[in-house]
Amino acid sequence: MKIRIKENSVRFRLTPTEVKRFCTEGSIEESTRFSSTTFNYGVKQKNIENLQVDFNGNTITLYVPESFAKEWYENDVVGIDHRESLDDGGTFFLLLEKDFACLDNTHEDQTDKYPNPKAGQC
Repeated sequence: MKIRIKENSVRFRLTPTEVKRFCTEGSIEESTRFSSTTFNYGVKQKNIENLQVDFNGNTITLYVPESFAKEWYENDVVGIDHRESLDDGGTFFLLLEKDFACLDNTHEDQTDKYPNPKAGQC
């Protein structure tokens, strides 16, 4: 699972193996250890209508509607997004998507990725 955070947005990308585990088990979690603390991140199914996010105790959790998650592994839907309203009037953009193989030369491990639909196009 990869996360990308920029300003008021967070994007979670899951490999095919992670999508299957998330859909069948209801959640998936990972952590990154720093010398001073551990940062945890995860995706969990919840009985809600739209994506929600929470950050508490060094843990960021993306909550996903159960209705979407139950069939996500078995369909061609790339992902789901939502703009969550903040108390100050701003918004927080949330995105959960399947992780596709990169098209450029990258040093990142490209195993266990969804085939990129743009592969082979000029």
